[in-house]
Amino acid sequence: MAQGTLSGDLQANVNFFNRDTSIAAAGTPQYDNLRTGAESWLSLRYAQNDFSAFVRLDGFYNSNLYNPQTAYNGIGIGAFTLSKTIGELTVTGGTIYDQIGSGILFRAYEDRGLLIDNALQGVHVKFKPSDYFMIKGMMGVQKSVAQFGAGNVTLFPHYDPAIKALNAEGDFQVGKNAHFSPGAGILNRTLDEKSMSAIAGTINTQPLADRFVPKYNMYAATVYNTLTTGAVSLYTEAAYKTAEAITRDGKLQNLSGNVLYGTLSFAKRGFALNASAKRTENFEMRTSPNEVLLAGLLNWQPVVARLRPQRLLARYSPASQNLSEVALGGDAMWAPNEDVTLTLNYTHINTLEGTKLYREAYGDLDWRNLGPINLQVGAQYLVYNRKLYQVNPTARMLTAFTPFGEITYRFNEKKSLRIEAEYMFTQDDLGPQAFLLAEYNVAPRWSIAVSDMYLVNPSDESAIKGNKHFYQIYSAYTRGPNRFSAAYVRQVEGINCTGGVCRYEPAFNGLKFTLTSSF
Repeated sequence: MAQGTLSGDLQANVNFFNRDTSIAAAGTPQYDNLRTGAESWLSLRYAQNDFSAFVRLDGFYNSNLYNPQTAYNGIGIGAFTLSKTIGELTVTGGTIYDQIGSGILFRAYEDRGLLIDNALQGVHVKFKPSDYFMIKGMMGVQKSVAQFGAGNVTLFPHYDPAIKALNAEGDFQVGKNAHFSPGAGILNRTLDEKSMSAIAGTINTQPLADRFVPKYNMYAATVYNTLTTGAVSLYTEAAYKTAEAITRDGKLQNLSGNVLYGTLSFAKRGFALNASAKRTENFEMRTSPNEVLLAGLLNWQPVVARLRPQRLLARYSPASQNLSEVALGGDAMWAPNEDVTLTLNYTHINTLEGTKLYREAYGDLDWRNLGPINLQVGAQYLVYNRKLYQVNPTARMLTAFTPFGEITYRFNEKKSLRIEAEYMFTQDDLGPQAFLLAEYNVAPRWSIAVSDMYLVNPSDESAIKGNKHFYQIYSAYTRGPNRFSAAYVRQVEGINCTGGVCRYEPAFNGLKFTLTSSF
């Protein structure tokens, strides 16, 4: 105990690429020449009394994770922190992961599935004088994943604009039933000379009527509160940013931005309601407007739509829109007893100008403990703006109806078999699709699954002609803190979404191996 404690974890992925021109799994370095790619993350944590240290070694070897069209190589210290608590004050230096409120104003986070690592490299200070009040401040620069994999000699590659933020939160009980947790945050981002020169150069290429004088400093603020009283909980947040150069309609414009967001929930035994709403206007938060897609993002906007785990439904998940979005959503859950749950959901998303983006009507019935059987059946009606979400100006609006079902049979306490089936009725994108999965589990050691996504009759706008099978064979073995998995994957191209952040991924054919371990 006097020497402290040491712990850590490891994740390693290895991919073998099999060239398959019939589904466009070709034309990248991995398919045409390299044939293999890998990623690894090794983390170590040390803690002793009020001191802690953390370091993570990141490695990428002909990886297609950052950009599926290129080979990404880089190895080095991906994250590190040194932290010390001095009474009521905690000081941390290094790679900071944190957020303000729901993340609308600021969120530094990591998502390995999309290789997002928007860490703040700098100093973080937190002061908590009581259980009812906390204030924290941070300053630094954002980590650059692109430079990390570009053979850059900088030990900690980063974007140069400076970021400073301050956040205060309270936690108060009022009377016997009311509890509220207010908070406020402010942020300042200052451009560096190189970023400003690039912005000014772009502005000077625009017509005279569209030119303006860019600003070095952008300021933003948010206020939020969670109010709980009895069975009702209300979260509200409002954020504003001052005018700065952002890219909109294919050019730089000097625009301010704002977001209004709220959720209202009611829950009692056997019944729950939830409603969410969000309005976003020109709230583009980046290290600078020179960065695009997933690069240089300072924040994360909550997603009103529900992200579905089903294979066909997950393909059409909507990403949050930073420039123009009005999103409304509602859920209802009814559980008349411990074995039956009925869930209904509706989501409605437009742009501020009224362009239809997303509609979803969803329902499912979950019936448990039917002897050794658990049963779930449901359906989704979907309208999805592929032109915007898939960045495809010629794509049609997708309209689809997808019923699905899942049955799990428990042979005993350790062994179970799960069967999942879906069918998507649509004449858009790939056309009608069927999906079938069988998964056999032997707890806590083994999991084996076989699935097939089948294109029944590709539509006239599908790049894949003829009926096609997309098989996956998966197995996993767990022993103590170690988990090994292997899979053969033949996957259609599409949008991969995690937490409301989406990116395009090309078709894949090959083998995937993963090792995760903790100690």
